[in-house]
Amino acid sequence: MVVNRIIVYNQISLDGFFAGPNGEIDWFVHDPAVVSTAHDIYRSDTLLFGRVTYQLFESFWGHVADDESADPALREAARELDGLTKLVVSRSLSETTWVNSSLLAGDLIDETRRLKEEGGDIAIFGSGSIVKQLAARDLIDEYLIIVTPYICGAGKTMFEGDLRARLRLLRSWDFESGNILLHYERLAP
Repeated sequence: MVVNRIIVYNQISLDGFFAGPNGEIDWFVHDPAVVSTAHDIYRSDTLLFGRVTYQLFESFWGHVADDESADPALREAARELDGLTKLVVSRSLSETTWVNSSLLAGDLIDETRRLKEEGGDIAIFGSGSIVKQLAARDLIDEYLIIVTPYICGAGKTMFEGDLRARLRLLRSWDFESGNILLHYERLAP
């Protein structure tokens, strides 16, 4: 049986928040070098999103590939995202509109286990509530975490409660932007 990886790719503040108290991410320090490095690490063909993150991605990336006035590098990234399978976990959406996207039917935990046995690697961007649920069931295999030089003071965290997991640092990179990229794998419980 082939078991594929679930890889969390998230950006956090120095104090561990992936978003501010109201979901704000205006403090992110965008750095193409970080994105390129992370992209070299994982090559998933499936993205798993929560509703909020999906709608943020779709509202920006869903139209960039066809926008001739957009930066060519952004257009290429958008074409790549368009080609990926995008699964959305949502209780409130009745349909998806971004190309190659669909709602994940059924229980998140059961469906995730099924997906791990069926196809390629699965990447999760943002989507803190999904990360919390999957981490609680030891279903996340790797974490790519961008630590941004910013202190939120309060916000949303990927981990809370009695969640415990032993991780091993595979590699780290630091960038001129002040961002640090950390690549961890989960060790068996």
